[in-house]
Amino acid sequence: MSELVGVRFKRAGKVYYFNPQGIGLEVNDYVVVSTARGSELGKVAISPKQVLASEISEELQPVLRKAEPEDIARAEEFKLKEQETLKRCKEVVARFRLPMKLLSAEYNLDGTRLTFFFTAEQRVDFSGLVRELASTFKTRVELRQVGPRDDAKIVGGFGRCGLPLCCTSFLSDFAPVSIRMAKEQDLPLNPMKISGICGRLLCCLGYENEQYRIMKDKLPRVGQQVFTSLGKARVIGGNLLKETVLVELDNQAIVELPLSEAITKEPLQERRRRRKKK
Repeated sequence: MSELVGVRFKRAGKVYYFNPQGIGLEVNDYVVVSTARGSELGKVAISPKQVLASEISEELQPVLRKAEPEDIARAEEFKLKEQETLKRCKEVVARFRLPMKLLSAEYNLDGTRLTFFFTAEQRVDFSGLVRELASTFKTRVELRQVGPRDDAKIVGGFGRCGLPLCCTSFLSDFAPVSIRMAKEQDLPLNPMKISGICGRLLCCLGYENEQYRIMKDKLPRVGQQVFTSLGKARVIGGNLLKETVLVELDNQAIVELPLSEAITKEPLQERRRRRKKK
């Protein structure tokens, strides 16, 4: 058995697993961990637990220690510097005339590495820019390109619902979203209505999609013949949330009925009555 602990570096950020090395940790404890970018300050999201060694696909980096007040203060100092650092970087990018949009700047805990996140519509040769930035900030510099969804997650904003974006509030990973989900929920296939500020399909399309699919399976298909207390009818629509069916009767009257009143099989009594008439 091996022990691991889940650590998150940002609000709604991805949870990464580390070796707690026997340090007693609880959820919301601040810790200093070793990463590929050097020492980082994170917060425990999943308390230490034991798992089978076979379930761990790679060697876990260690938790170095519980964070001291000095560690938290140092991280705050670098946080305050990041906006000014980003501003200076934008000035350098403008001098190089590179087609890239800078999003944020992040220092690691000891300030030995500075990472800039950016978006670009095409491949950017920024080798000269990296050398210039390293000279300007006197530290190791990394430029990391991200996609439209990560752009929205980093910058933040408000969704169509009027609430802060899900990706900045609680979504730690982006789940696949397809246009089929919008069709399942009978939403208008207008990109302006079903896309987020990132320009991609709304993440929330996936939240209730399975429930919509289950509810849709209960409703008869459009064009299907059903039997109601008002007689035979043809389905012309339905309301998933209300669980009602819109039908057209033989006399061309259109009525909305509860799903329970629109059955797809002819009642036995009605079949017997029809056979007697013959």
